[in-house]
Amino acid sequence: MKIIAFNGSPRKEWNTATLLKKALEGAASRGIETELVNLYDLNYKGCISCFACKEKGGKSYGKCVVNDALKPVFKRVEESDAVIFGSPVYLGSVTGEMQSFLERLVFPYLTYTDPPESLFSKKIPAVFIYTMGVTEELMKQIGYDRRFANTENLLARIFGSSETLLCFDTYQFDDYSKFVAPRFNPEAKLKRRKEVFSQDCQKALEMGARLAKK
Repeated sequence: MKIIAFNGSPRKEWNTATLLKKALEGAASRGIETELVNLYDLNYKGCISCFACKEKGGKSYGKCVVNDALKPVFKRVEESDAVIFGSPVYLGSVTGEMQSFLERLVFPYLTYTDPPESLFSKKIPAVFIYTMGVTEELMKQIGYDRRFANTENLLARIFGSSETLLCFDTYQFDDYSKFVAPRFNPEAKLKRRKEVFSQDCQKALEMGARLAKK
């Protein structure tokens, strides 16, 4: 059994990456093979709307035809038994790298039938981890939760099941004094990182262990 995770953050040692590593640590504790892919290390673009993945009788039906760094990655997803996505929230959504990756990964499996079906070869659990600088209250006020729910529903449609882990009010800088960010209270942010982020890490660890059981 293998679980693959995708880091949609440009940072490899910060909030999103830390939670992904904790999730994989939980899976590894059950003897599961794990892999972490940093999307910012790969050279690729989003969907080019060629529709080769939808062509009747086409060799690439249900597959992305673009031959770039994502081609071997997609193969490893199909060989995995669970998949984890992680991204910080930029301007109310996932990072550009994660969005482009999801376009390329998900769209070929989504049919234009009525109702839409999935061409993914099996049912596996999918998880999305989001980190964000806003509080839970503000997230709901500005509607982030509806976007997250849409993505969760899409992943469930493609892979069979999906769940979401949300991490709020994250610590963004090593030193807040270096940046123009008066809306944030550095002491409160640091306190939350020490007290609450550790709980988020534990949730990720337990989630990874649950995925290994499945």
